[in-house]
Amino acid sequence: MSKRVVIALGGNALGETPEEQKVKVRIPAQIVAELISKGYDIVLGHGNGPQVGSIFNAFDIAHKYDETIPTMPFAEAGAMSQGYIGLHINNALANVFRQKGIKNDIVYLLTQTIVDKHDKAFNNPTKQVGAFYKTHKDAVEHNPFGSTIINVAGHGYRRVVPSPKPISISCLEEVKIALSQHKVVICGGGGGVPIIIEDNQYKFVDGVIDKDYVASLVADKIDADILVILTNVPHACINYGTPKEQSLKDVTVKQMQQYISHKEFGAGSMLPKVQAALDFVNNGKNRKAIIARLEDLVDAIDGKIGTIITK
Repeated sequence: MSKRVVIALGGNALGETPEEQKVKVRIPAQIVAELISKGYDIVLGHGNGPQVGSIFNAFDIAHKYDETIPTMPFAEAGAMSQGYIGLHINNALANVFRQKGIKNDIVYLLTQTIVDKHDKAFNNPTKQVGAFYKTHKDAVEHNPFGSTIINVAGHGYRRVVPSPKPISISCLEEVKIALSQHKVVICGGGGGVPIIIEDNQYKFVDGVIDKDYVASLVADKIDADILVILTNVPHACINYGTPKEQSLKDVTVKQMQQYISHKEFGAGSMLPKVQAALDFVNNGKNRKAIIARLEDLVDAIDGKIGTIITK
């Protein structure tokens, strides 16, 4: 039976513009093709931070100059970003597969992510979205959706939205079916569009879900063998940025939990990646989570580089 690998690709790795993204997605496409040739089944998730911000801001700015152009709710902006990032990744994979004679089909799934409407994150929104405004009054006037507004020192006023934890994704059964047929699956883009269940109906909510937590959840639900969380450093480190900095290579869940208790990982950077990795490894048997750079991905799966976390 093929080993299943879930890969979380960061949105910043995809560039700042659609044209730049078309070029950059060729790198993960080549790597995925190499992994398929080694016999792995692949699920690929991706971030969307720069992309969803551009879409949200564009509609915001357009509405400012022409009120007949609507502002775009954050859920819809997230779905738009999923769509065009997925299009570029799908196209890059298809072209590489044609070059290499790989017959695997590619499935892209626009993802809605179910969250708990009572999640504490809804009372403490922290993720900044949209444009900056010089005054609080300006921000309120350009805030049709009633988001919380904060003062970002040195920049101005900006909306913030919640970052709730994922419970499940809307297309989980489709992921399982596609994998059983050895198709490459792209899902969980940008963490998915957050939805809550209210009166037995799905309802969109403003929010940004961490894509690494969603990748971890998907990996758990499909009982993947390996979860790979990509970042811009070759390893997770302790004493980061100091003369005592130490790269972590082969580590256990218990060791990583101790490092967390000692506050070794940045809350806005490495900590969510480590926590997502630990959630996956803890919830099953014979699982492995890897934190590594994109360019090291194949070697990391082979155990040659990266931070490799096991029980």
